[in-house]
Amino acid sequence: MKHSRTTLLAFVFLVIIIGESNSSLANSETFTQCLTSNSDPKHPISPTVFFSGNRSYSSVLEANIRNLRFNTTATPKPFLIIAATHESHVQAAVTCGRRYNLQMKIRSGGHDYDGLSYVTYSGKPFFVLDMFNLRSVDVDTASKTAWVQSGAILGEVYYYIWEKSKTLAYPAGICPTVGVGGHISGGGYGNIMRKYGLTVDNTIDAKMVDVNGIINISSFLILYSDYFYRINQGSEMNKAVIILINQIC
Repeated sequence: MKHSRTTLLAFVFLVIIIGESNSSLANSETFTQCLTSNSDPKHPISPTVFFSGNRSYSSVLEANIRNLRFNTTATPKPFLIIAATHESHVQAAVTCGRRYNLQMKIRSGGHDYDGLSYVTYSGKPFFVLDMFNLRSVDVDTASKTAWVQSGAILGEVYYYIWEKSKTLAYPAGICPTVGVGGHISGGGYGNIMRKYGLTVDNTIDAKMVDVNGIINISSFLILYSDYFYRINQGSEMNKAVIILINQIC
């Protein structure tokens, strides 16, 4: 089957480590207050926050641990998990993580070999921004584009593209349960990369939350954008969280 070239817009989040601040470490109450005050009240963040003492904490943490080596009693556990359902939750996570000197790990599908999206061995408190609730896929065959949120897995992306078109495709991997966000941040190897390159090779612009919690747009028109260069190189983003990527495939 001949695959046409199309544009894919991916709603993705990459791993970020929040820089240290002079603020003291948060407890559950103060951190929740910070998250609430820095997120959109129309999209309450409290129901998406799971502290280690919460009943659902373990099930949320373990849901996307793909490597059982990182699911032992000796494995460092996050201070809390934020199962984001809105981009303002990402802004709040970045802002409060920085304020209270917490490392932030972003998990898309949890397929990273070393558990880097939900484990740290630095000895410092950390939390996980989990994207499994952000998984919508909206394909527009007329413009040959698709909006894909970070928590969507490759199998879902392939299915929704196939559902709308038998000639459009997406250059990505073969494992259907790999999260889109993590796949792109690692470059994105796939069976049609010889013709279309890696997934990240097809990135043309991005929407991101910077270290100050502000949403920015980095376009291919901004040729010397440091953020855009890092995205196209498949580099770890330590200055921003990617929430939207424009892909050509």
